[in-house]
Amino acid sequence: MVLLQLDPFLNELTTMFERSTETGSVWVTLKRSSLKSKAVRNKMAAAGEAIDYKCLIRATNGKKTISTSVGTKDHQRFQASYATILKAHMTALKKRERKDKKKSAEADKREGTSKRPKKS
Repeated sequence: MVLLQLDPFLNELTTMFERSTETGSVWVTLKRSSLKSKAVRNKMAAAGEAIDYKCLIRATNGKKTISTSVGTKDHQRFQASYATILKAHMTALKKRERKDKKKSAEADKREGTSKRPKKS
């Protein structure tokens, strides 16, 4: 796994999406991380120092894994670029089949009236 800078990560993510348009998938995970070991974090907490957390982003297509770390300053710019990439490459998704509300409501009424017992 390679820890890349933001722009090379976004470029590589774009190429991963382009390679997997016909077959395959790309998994992207986001996780809060301080990029320090647990022992170092415990020492910092004991000393009263503030721990600087970043967002660790990993992407994989099953064969290749890339990752990057995004700080608070670059967060807005990264989110905008990431959203643009996702919108551009979500063309392979299938449309959702929607039921017609009127037809389903009429069918429910018919089923509901026929199942009611008659009052004597």
